[in-house]
Amino acid sequence: MSPTPSPANDLSTASTTLPDEVAATLPWLVADIGGTNARFGWIDDPAEAARHSVAQVKTLPVADHATLGAAAQAYLAGLAEQARAAGRPWQPPRKAALAVATPITGDQVSFTNSPWSFSRQALQADLGLQALLVLNDFEALALSLPTLGAAQLRPHAALPQAQGTLAVLGPGTGLGVGAVTRTPSGWQALPGEGGHVTLAAANDFEAEILRLARREFEHVSAERFLSGTGLPTMHLCVAEALGQPSPELTPPEIIERGLSGQDAACSRTIDTFCAMLGGVAGNLALTLGARGGVFIGGGIVPRLGERFYASEFRARFEAKGRFRGYLEGVPTALITDTLAALRGTALALLQHRSR
Repeated sequence: MSPTPSPANDLSTASTTLPDEVAATLPWLVADIGGTNARFGWIDDPAEAARHSVAQVKTLPVADHATLGAAAQAYLAGLAEQARAAGRPWQPPRKAALAVATPITGDQVSFTNSPWSFSRQALQADLGLQALLVLNDFEALALSLPTLGAAQLRPHAALPQAQGTLAVLGPGTGLGVGAVTRTPSGWQALPGEGGHVTLAAANDFEAEILRLARREFEHVSAERFLSGTGLPTMHLCVAEALGQPSPELTPPEIIERGLSGQDAACSRTIDTFCAMLGGVAGNLALTLGARGGVFIGGGIVPRLGERFYASEFRARFEAKGRFRGYLEGVPTALITDTLAALRGTALALLQHRSR
């Protein structure tokens, strides 16, 4: 088991005060929107905003609402009714920040895994906002890193104070990658599509499963194996390499069978997944110079529990030949806070200045 971090090892750089010109822009609406669910949150207290703390979190199914605007209005209507029932005044949001699971290339935003699409300008007008920030979901998750404290992380070893560049890698439905670096004007997110880098083998077994995958895929990216969509592909290749043909299984089935020890191919898949993820994480640290740490998000690794910490992840992270010493000093940690992306949107609004 990894050591429990102490408060002295918090990454958090949060202040307890908010500049008056920023406090005047409250309340804020924040959201983390995927293909299945839209998670909304509310920030109206200056002290809570300074700590990037989000209240009134509610998850709305995407399928229950025709548009993102309709879902946001339903959330806000619930808050307004709650305020009226308590005899409190209701103030609609002045600013909003949305983390969306899709690339952002212009005013029109279309989701990859849901029918929702929206115009940024039209949504801002419909919600009556002074400002609307739209971030890629891993841009928001990266921005959350400087705000996280010891209780929101489980590291492989003690964490330093947030400094330099911090990177995040998240195996979920896909494989998200992002980073954040400190600048004179605040923390700057570095969004990217690092999940689609070419996946490399570190031994003969990994070379064999990559060879098997290339029969179907011209390019075997990291996401082809190291994600929810990729795990079944990886499992089938592992089973064939072991000479144990297996039925196609879902990610939860692979994880359950692998952790229980009842299926050798599933168990080997989990071990190989963790090792190869460590190799990709080490590449990310070297590419970005992420001396402040590489952090693991997404929904898959938390399901692995102690198996992840007993795996070859950290050894493979450091196994970069002459740069082993460089990487030995770079911390790695699992993000345990499920609201981390909302904290990232809060930091984006905190750093935003009206023009």
